[in-house]
Amino acid sequence: MIDLHCHLDLYKDALTLLPQVASRNLFTLVVTTSPKAWLSTSRIFAGYENIEVAVGLHPEIVGLKARERELLMSCIAESRFVGEVGVDGSRVHQETISLQVSIFQDLLIECEKAGGRIISVHSRNAVKQVLDLIEQNCFDSTPILHWFSGTIPQLHRAIDLGCWFSVGPAMLMGLKGIALLREMPIDRVLPESDGPFTTFHSEPLMPWDAIRIVETLESIWGMSKDRVYSQMELNLNALIR
Repeated sequence: MIDLHCHLDLYKDALTLLPQVASRNLFTLVVTTSPKAWLSTSRIFAGYENIEVAVGLHPEIVGLKARERELLMSCIAESRFVGEVGVDGSRVHQETISLQVSIFQDLLIECEKAGGRIISVHSRNAVKQVLDLIEQNCFDSTPILHWFSGTIPQLHRAIDLGCWFSVGPAMLMGLKGIALLREMPIDRVLPESDGPFTTFHSEPLMPWDAIRIVETLESIWGMSKDRVYSQMELNLNALIR
């Protein structure tokens, strides 16, 4: 299967899981929470052609990692994938919202300078700010909105801006997530686990658990399971190749 957004480096037994993920998944995108984490993780995870490590700076921790801002910008040229980045407008993160916006804007500009990047984007409670920045600064890059939770009009705006969407089992636990999925273009949707931060029966979702969305896709898209798998592979190839 495919996992377009997981934190494999943050599992307790990451090194043990690594070869299992490589053998069970067609492709896995490991997003990191800071550029220093990317430097170490990309080195340790090297050697697996179907596992990519994205350089990131998670918006929830920009206050703690602000000193890594310049390092983040300098690493973009070395990584085809960027994430997890973006803006989090939750109440607990309001004190850093200006810093988050500033870093995300600079990052998008740097990605354009590098010729465009595939970017896994966090937009919780900040969809408008994120889409405004994408519209103003993102032309050659491909933003993938991870676990999108905005409104239907905001979703349509994101689609018009060329955004892709990574959807996981946790997002489809509620009616809103399913309603959003119904409106997403089938050729711009890919699975994600967001593990280990999402759980199933109190256990962290594994990267191969992103496959759990297929049953819902069968129903919404009116396709057989095999056709859904084929569509996912077509989408992946269109995104990365």
